[in-house]
Amino acid sequence: MIKEHYNVIEAHGNTNCFSEQNFNRLLVTMKERIVPEGSHLFWEGDYSDKLFYIKRGRVKLTKSTDEGKELILYMYQAGDMVGQADPFFSTKHSFTAEVIEESEVGVIEQKDLEILICQHCDFAIDFMKWMGIHHRLTQTKFRDLMMYGKPGALCSTLIRLGNTYGEKNGDSILINKKITHTDLSNMIGATRESVNRMLSDLRKKDAVEYENGMIVIKDLGMLQDICHCELCPNEICRI
Repeated sequence: MIKEHYNVIEAHGNTNCFSEQNFNRLLVTMKERIVPEGSHLFWEGDYSDKLFYIKRGRVKLTKSTDEGKELILYMYQAGDMVGQADPFFSTKHSFTAEVIEESEVGVIEQKDLEILICQHCDFAIDFMKWMGIHHRLTQTKFRDLMMYGKPGALCSTLIRLGNTYGEKNGDSILINKKITHTDLSNMIGATRESVNRMLSDLRKKDAVEYENGMIVIKDLGMLQDICHCELCPNEICRI
């Protein structure tokens, strides 16, 4: 297969729920910051007094266990807003946000967010929609991890990766990011060896293959059957 034959799947950021006017209100309050790869926007346990809008780059949200194992909960990219949204409350972050590509972010202070919510009722409604998308995304991810075992969780994760980073050619979808088996194991709470075995089984069934070190989904329907896909919209079915 030749990569130029692939067409990019349109991936929307999680801020599409904001109207143009309300998004511009957010932009005005942002303070721009360049964050290098390998640094952190916040750590688990830090006070959650800011939101971060990603203008360029990628960020992953992780949770660590007492044994030191890392679980990747979300992968954010340009167009996404990151952070624990608790306006009017002083809370601490439950997760860590690590920058995995040099990023340009807009920092939104909680006090500025509270002013927007108080002054503009239509902004408050859009912000509630953004929070609702996050809640639905979290609920569907827990469903994937708990209901249909590790094979279901892996297939769901591959579908989400395809919706987030996918490039399509006919029935095939190239996940245009190099995702390691370790990354996949951290996304579904499995061992790397288990992920190796499950991917090997999917390759034997001709459901997936590799192209230049990147995963290609060849039989989306098979993956959907394994994870009992509920055909959620792409703003929910994403990594």
